[in-house]
Amino acid sequence: MGTISVLLVAKVLPYLEQELDKRYKLFDGIDPSQRAAVVRDHAASIRAVVASSSGGPDAALIEALPKLEIVSSFSVGVDKIDLEKCKERGVRVTNTPDVLTDEVADLTIGLILAVLRRICECDRYVRSGNWKKGDYKLTTKFSGKTVGILGLGRIGAAVAKRAEGFDCKICYYSRNEKPDSKYKYYPSVVELASNCDVLVVACPLTPETHHIINREVINALGPKGVLINIGRGKHVDEPELVSALLEGRLGGAGLDVFENEPHVPEELFGLENVVLLPHVGSATVETRTAMANLVLDNLEAHFLGKPLLTPLV
Repeated sequence: MGTISVLLVAKVLPYLEQELDKRYKLFDGIDPSQRAAVVRDHAASIRAVVASSSGGPDAALIEALPKLEIVSSFSVGVDKIDLEKCKERGVRVTNTPDVLTDEVADLTIGLILAVLRRICECDRYVRSGNWKKGDYKLTTKFSGKTVGILGLGRIGAAVAKRAEGFDCKICYYSRNEKPDSKYKYYPSVVELASNCDVLVVACPLTPETHHIINREVINALGPKGVLINIGRGKHVDEPELVSALLEGRLGGAGLDVFENEPHVPEELFGLENVVLLPHVGSATVETRTAMANLVLDNLEAHFLGKPLLTPLV
């Protein structure tokens, strides 16, 4: 398959890039300024695009590649890919579900504990020498809390399973009530936020879920509530979140994603009730390698005429 041209449009694991380069004729289109020249010179031969959560083909790029057959994304989220244009053009799309579910769910529980028990702040307290001056203040327990989950898909369900291990009550909101779920369903995000201590955002990013966490939801969660976002930054109205934290209208937040990554509101840096992570939900060697192999396996299946492993379109 070394003669098949593949365009890479986002940063991926070095292992994946190396394997793509071994197996295909790989073109580097990560830098948009370089991508234009690559497309101009090689559009007629490019049959696949490899994307990720940080970048994917928009309608213009898809339209500019007449031979494009498949977009394989090194991520679960595909909000950077114009899915409608792919459907219109008959371009197949794959992503990497399942293999990162446990990793993201594990990190979610870690974020909850870090916020409630002030783990990061306690670490700084010891390192600064302040412990010699007196004990750190009391924090808040996680066990027994009510955890609300926005989006009870693979990751949301995995978070719920782990939270049950802490004797937490679980409730959720999704577009439709899940008849086979044992958890309490609320018909709106505001009602969910009003009835939980910790609200976990784990839904896909769509036009309907853009800024689904707004002022009303944040106020419903309240001054003792904690927001955990491991979905996408654009799920949250970030200025509203910042003001709520600064004004004490929200108890705390654990954030792995932000609206304009890698830019993070500087007002959050000095808050001890906020834990900030650089979008590392699936960032372990084991999981990223599994994701890379799934990208490779989907491409191989497509070009060998076999069924795709994780088809989205």
